[in-house]
Amino acid sequence: MQTTKNHISPTKVELTVTADQAFLDKVKDHVLGDLAKNVSVAGFRKGHAPKAIVEKNANPDSLQQQFLEHAINDLYIEAITAEKLRVTSQPEVNVTKFVPFTTLEFKATVDVVGKITLPDYNAIKMTKTVEPTTDKDVTAVLDDLRRRDAVKTEVQRAAKDGDDVVIDFKGVDAKTKEPIQGGAGTDYPLTLGSNTFIPGFEPAILGMKPGEEKTFDITFPEDYGAKELQKKKASFTVTLKNVREVEPAKLDDAFAAKVGPFKTVAELKADIKKQLQAEKDNQAQRTLENNLLAEIAEKAKADIPESLIEDEIDRMEDEERRNLVYRGQTWQEHLELEGKTAKEHREGLRESAEARVKTGLVLGEVAEAEDVTVAEAELNERIKQLKAQYNDKQMQAELDKPENRRELRSRLLTEKTIERLVGYAAQTSK
Repeated sequence: MQTTKNHISPTKVELTVTADQAFLDKVKDHVLGDLAKNVSVAGFRKGHAPKAIVEKNANPDSLQQQFLEHAINDLYIEAITAEKLRVTSQPEVNVTKFVPFTTLEFKATVDVVGKITLPDYNAIKMTKTVEPTTDKDVTAVLDDLRRRDAVKTEVQRAAKDGDDVVIDFKGVDAKTKEPIQGGAGTDYPLTLGSNTFIPGFEPAILGMKPGEEKTFDITFPEDYGAKELQKKKASFTVTLKNVREVEPAKLDDAFAAKVGPFKTVAELKADIKKQLQAEKDNQAQRTLENNLLAEIAEKAKADIPESLIEDEIDRMEDEERRNLVYRGQTWQEHLELEGKTAKEHREGLRESAEARVKTGLVLGEVAEAEDVTVAEAELNERIKQLKAQYNDKQMQAELDKPENRRELRSRLLTEKTIERLVGYAAQTSK
C-alpha cells in the first residue's frame, strides 16, 4: 500500500491510497470465501464449491461491490493508523482508479484534529482556598431542619416574613400589557422570605390578608435567565388565598435524636459542621480543577475541526431537551422564553462547546505527554465498585459491555490526568 497525505486545511486531510497486488489478492480470496458460504452451485453442497467456480457463478457487480467495500475499509483504517491521524468524521471516498481485482486507488477526505501546542502547564501554580464553616452556616441548616418538622397553622391575619402562603398571580409587561411567558400561577405555594421569586416580589406580599388582591410593579434583574426579560418592568397582580403560620420544631436533644443517630444537639451540630466542611472542601477542589483546566486550555493552541464543535453542540442541546422533559416544557416554549430562534440558540452554545472540546483535546495531549495510562486492574476495580452500587443484575452486566468499559477507561484516564496536573499546581490554603 502507498499513501500520500495532503493537508487541505489544518483540520482536513486528503489521503490518496494505492493498493498493492498482494493485498488485492488477499481481499478477493476473503470475499470469495464469504460468498462461497451462501452460493449454491450444481454438483456441490452449499458452501463447498471451490472459489474459482464461485467466482464464475457469482453476480459480477455484487462481487466487485463487496470487494471494493472490504478493500477500501481495510486500506483506509491502515492508512489513518500509519499516518497517526485523529479523525473526527466519516471519510468522503472517491475511487479514482479501479480495474477489478488488479488495480485500486482512491482518495479519502476526512476531518482531523490538528496540531495541539501545550503551554508549560507544570509551571502554572494555583491555590485551593477552602472557606471555613461558620456558626451561621450550621444555624442555617438547623433552621431548615426545624422548619421541615414545623407545626403549620392557618391564620386570618396579615402575612409576615416566614409564613407559608398560597397565591394566584399573573404578570404582564408594564408597557404593552402583554402576558409574560411563564409569569402566571394558580394555587402557588410560597414561603415568604425564601427569596425564590424575582427580587421584590415576596416583600410586596408582606402585609396582605387572605382574600386580598394587590397589583405592583417590579423589574426583572439584569442577569435573569430569560434574556428577553432582563431589566424588563413587569406588573403583577396577586391574590393571597391562604396564610399559614410556621412554628419551627424546638431545638433540643429529642429533636436531634429524631433527625439522626444523635444523642444531643451538640452532636448534631458537630455532624452538620463536618458535612458542610466536606462539601466546601469538595467544591474548592472542583473550582481549583476547573480553573486550572481553563487556564491551560486558554494558553494552549489547537486546530479544532468544525465537526467536533457541531457534535458537542448537539450533545449540549440533547441534554437541554432531556431537562425540559422533566420540567414539562417543550423545546419551542424554551426558545420563546429565551427569545431566540433555533439557529440563534445553537450559535449561543458555540463558544461553550468549543471550550469544552478544546479542554478535552488538551487533556488528551497532556495524558500522552505525561504517559498517563489506565491499567486493566484499575479499570476492573472501578467496575467492581460501581457494581456494588447496583442490585440489578442487568445493570451490573451493562458495565461489562465493551463500549461501557471504554467509557469508564476514558473517565479514569481523565481523572488521573487532572490529578497529575493538580499535583503540579495546587497549594492548599485555609
